Amino acid sequence: MHKSPFGNIRKDSCELPTGVVIDEYYVNEYSDWVNAVVITKENKIVLVEQYRHAGEDFYLEVPAGKKEGNETDEEGLIREVKEETGYTSLKKPIFLGEFMVNPATQNNKVKTFLFLDAFKAYEQDLDETEDIKVVLFDFDRFGNQLTTAKVKTQLFTSNAYLLAKNHIAGNINKNSILSSDV
Repeated sequence: MHKSPFGNIRKDSCELPTGVVIDEYYVNEYSDWVNAVVITKENKIVLVEQYRHAGEDFYLEVPAGKKEGNETDEEGLIREVKEETGYTSLKKPIFLGEFMVNPATQNNKVKTFLFLDAFKAYEQDLDETEDIKVVLFDFDRFGNQLTTAKVKTQLFTSNAYLLAKNHIAGNINKNSILSSDV
């Protein structure tokens, strides 16, 4: 077992359903993560740009992090969004889904939320190792940026954006159907 502040790596003996045994199967143990698609009253998505050493470049991402202490998922997420971006919302975060990050080699999950009607209320409160630039994009046009590779991002941001877009479209369709029945 290798332990670090970021996560642990353990070596297991893994027996597959077929009976084949892999004597040295390595599992990355990480805390669960939370992330959020943050959309302002002006329909802008709030992203953070930061350097990622493993990717050797700067990436645009949705605000994310892990819970601290006894925080609930929502409390941890609200804190992370506030610290990284200075944004908040008076509306309760909407839970969009929970997914295994990479069950082939990792044991953690990411829980994705949606913040609507967000506004900037604070200055960033970054750790010494964080250098984060806040970037706003038109929410509806950001999907085109993703699909044409005009921005560098990672899978969690793409997934979160598509979940949020689907949720918003579903609510618009429900509202349209309900209002047309009246």
